[in-house]
Amino acid sequence: MDRLYAFAALISSILVLMGLGLPVAFAFFATNIMGMLLVFGVGRFDRGVTQMVANFSEAITTYALAPLPMFLVMGSLFFRSGLGDRVIHALDLAIGNLRGRLSYVTLGSGAVFAALSGSSLANAGMMGSMMAPEMLKRNYKPHMAFGPILGAGSLAVIIPPSTLGVLLGSLAQIDVGALLIAGLLPGLVLVLMFGGLIWVQTAIDPDAAPQYAVPTSSGWAKVTAVAANILPMGFLIFCVVGTIIMGIATPTESAGLGCMGVIALLLVYRKFRWSVIWRSLDDAMKVTGMTFLIITASTTFSQIFAFSGASTGFIGKVTGFDLGPYGVLVMMICVVLVLGMFMDQVSMMLITIPLFMPIAKTFGFDPVWFGLILLLAYEIGFTTPPFGMLLYVALGSAPKGTSLRTMALSAAPYVVLTLLLIAIIVAFPPLALWLPSLMGR
Repeated sequence: MDRLYAFAALISSILVLMGLGLPVAFAFFATNIMGMLLVFGVGRFDRGVTQMVANFSEAITTYALAPLPMFLVMGSLFFRSGLGDRVIHALDLAIGNLRGRLSYVTLGSGAVFAALSGSSLANAGMMGSMMAPEMLKRNYKPHMAFGPILGAGSLAVIIPPSTLGVLLGSLAQIDVGALLIAGLLPGLVLVLMFGGLIWVQTAIDPDAAPQYAVPTSSGWAKVTAVAANILPMGFLIFCVVGTIIMGIATPTESAGLGCMGVIALLLVYRKFRWSVIWRSLDDAMKVTGMTFLIITASTTFSQIFAFSGASTGFIGKVTGFDLGPYGVLVMMICVVLVLGMFMDQVSMMLITIPLFMPIAKTFGFDPVWFGLILLLAYEIGFTTPPFGMLLYVALGSAPKGTSLRTMALSAAPYVVLTLLLIAIIVAFPPLALWLPSLMGR
């Protein structure tokens, strides 16, 4: 079978089925059945079905996937228990009467929550429900109210523990611990860049975030609020991130420590409720079940891609363009950015990883460095119209009549800064690889 025909048939089938609204996992299963008929024919179709069934157990018993449900439990416990309210209150008190203070509070809280939840949608949803009404009540312009919410929400993609990072590491066979840690410094740099953007926006247009009278607090009151409500979260972040960097724990063990840390904080703050535990487990079970179903489907898809010769043909076409390593890297990033306008991150990941990882190996890209660049590109897809999921999460907290265009324009400067960070990582790889090197990688 012609390789170009196989490539076009498999990719177009996935896109058409998802475009018709079929759930991602079922779109991949349907494409797998079609692919097996194309590759094996009717006579050997049973061999393909046998392999697809075998993939069900092989794909989801990968040790690298073990942290995923525990990170989901940890994030859900944090959000459902109300611990986030204490962090926001402490940051609000510490920042004081700075112009655009609520935008800074949103960004700071989002950065802390990103290190505790690993979920962009949960991060943006909490920030939108808690901060957007207050900012709009204070006459913040839309880009000052929703821009930080969208920016803060996207941070959870690269600041560990990133559930998307765990999934990418598992699917692409990248060291999950190294990939998670690699996102820490770039994530902090991105927070500083976003903070600088808020400062520039308020300097150019002071009316975008009007100042208003706030109760004055003593320095001791601020220190006490931070010590009581934010520093304990540092203990939780150490349980997850610090133990991996120091080589004390694997990502799976750190995820378990993170869950235990959240429960300890719930007991300390008297927020422990069995109903919260149950709802958090239920949240994690639903997301994990669907994610594992998608993974089993994508594993078979990758195998069919290889058997058909589509992978080999695609790599040959790309390397034949003579663009050089960085030219090919730019082309792959552009593909992800275009796909991000039309589909969710998991779908993009499942389609692009079987294509991109062999190319990355061909050009000798460091897998952790390349994986982090892909995560940042996937992150941009969260906030690009018409189907960026964070845009719709933010719309849920916006006044009636707020348009998708308003949300997209609010997110645009944050997208530009994320692209700038990608360029910085490409030009200066140690930004991503220094912390993983401390792990002895």
